[in-house]
Amino acid sequence: MSCLVIELRADDTLIVNGSCLRVRNKTRVEFTSHARFLFGKQIMKPEEANTPARRLYFALQIAYAGEDGQRNTALERARDLAMEFSSHTTSGLARHLCAEALSAAEESDGYSALKHARRLIQHEDAIFKDAREKCA
Repeated sequence: MSCLVIELRADDTLIVNGSCLRVRNKTRVEFTSHARFLFGKQIMKPEEANTPARRLYFALQIAYAGEDGQRNTALERARDLAMEFSSHTTSGLARHLCAEALSAAEESDGYSALKHARRLIQHEDAIFKDAREKCA
């Protein structure tokens, strides 16, 4: 039987199928069956969703690893956010990343959706940094 093993440090957070777990001691977890999970820096807190790309990431996070009752609503929110982001940006890369993230989420590949959304956040951060430097 194959399984996925992750090692977590004390005070790490792990979300498994919508349940949030806090790790007290360094531990090793083995997933022996399919689970929707996120851990560590992959988890975005609601107050961190303060830019368009971060709001999309947060919606995709809930669509992937949220509680069952939240997932469909979060996916619909992600669709709306991706369309809004794409319609307001001039960046072809940003539009491409939005489309890839949304496509992956709609195909139930939440982990890939979040990977694309993280790249979108990096792109957005770089654009905001450039804009701040030009204004200074």
